[in-house]
Amino acid sequence: MNLLNIVIPDRLIGQRIDSALAAMLPDYSRSKITAWVRSGKALVNDKTFKAKEKVLGGEIVALTIEKEKTNAWLGEDIAIDVVYEDEDIIVVNKPVGLVTHPGAGNWTGTLANALLHYEPLLATLDRAGIVHRLDKNTSGLMVVARSELAQKNLVEQLQTHAVSREYSAIVYGHMISGGTVDAPIGRDPKDRIRQAVAEEGEGKDALTHYRVIDRFAHHTHVKCILETGRTHQIRVHMAHIEHPLIADPMYGGKVRFPKKADEALKDVLKGFNRQALHAKKLTLMHPISGEEMSWKAPLPKDLDDLLKALAKFDPI
Repeated sequence: MNLLNIVIPDRLIGQRIDSALAAMLPDYSRSKITAWVRSGKALVNDKTFKAKEKVLGGEIVALTIEKEKTNAWLGEDIAIDVVYEDEDIIVVNKPVGLVTHPGAGNWTGTLANALLHYEPLLATLDRAGIVHRLDKNTSGLMVVARSELAQKNLVEQLQTHAVSREYSAIVYGHMISGGTVDAPIGRDPKDRIRQAVAEEGEGKDALTHYRVIDRFAHHTHVKCILETGRTHQIRVHMAHIEHPLIADPMYGGKVRFPKKADEALKDVLKGFNRQALHAKKLTLMHPISGEEMSWKAPLPKDLDDLLKALAKFDPI
């Protein structure tokens, strides 16, 4: 537990007190400071106050900062592939089948549980330091914060699209060239579990660039680069341009067989059982040093095997 006494300077007169505290305590998020105010862990001149009250100048703020668990998640001894770590961040290569964090139907056995076992101090951070997520059946790179300051900075980088995320996807259809999908995404009004391209003026902005890596007769291996990070963005956008991901149960429908496909190709397509998507490259500015850092994760064996099979059974 840390006890801080802070004098709010006259230059902040007229600002909301929570805004003034956020400016003076850059290591902590605005939401965390607001929570301290509401819970009475922040006092002005020994009295509780409302976050929206204005600074008069010279107030003495007594602040009790406690490192406490932010949730009831438990650490579990689950193996994780740590690609990089230092005292501020952890970069992991998430395998297929691992849910990012606990939720309805998946309260244990998640990446968050594995991280809490690997680094118990993450229990004091929101979502165990996780700042973005991958779907259960999408593999690849994720960054995790080890401190509040790192988490705040990484969230800001994600919000301003300063983090570069590059994916490998294998889609149905023979693409001639790459392109960009600029289409807002929102919850599907017919199915709340799904996302969908929204009508103009609705949903959230979503922008995906895609480039062809390998072409097959009836399938294409593409590189997708996100400028935004909407739920299921690549899956929704690729389906929207009629090139859904192979084996995407939500947006790809039933297995698609090319006309005159032989049994070998049919067996390959029927045997692949997760959306063909992998987060292969992650680039960001280190949240403390400011250094640009980048990591790559090779294609997992199932995707590599799929590409080899398409090259053999679905050649151009």
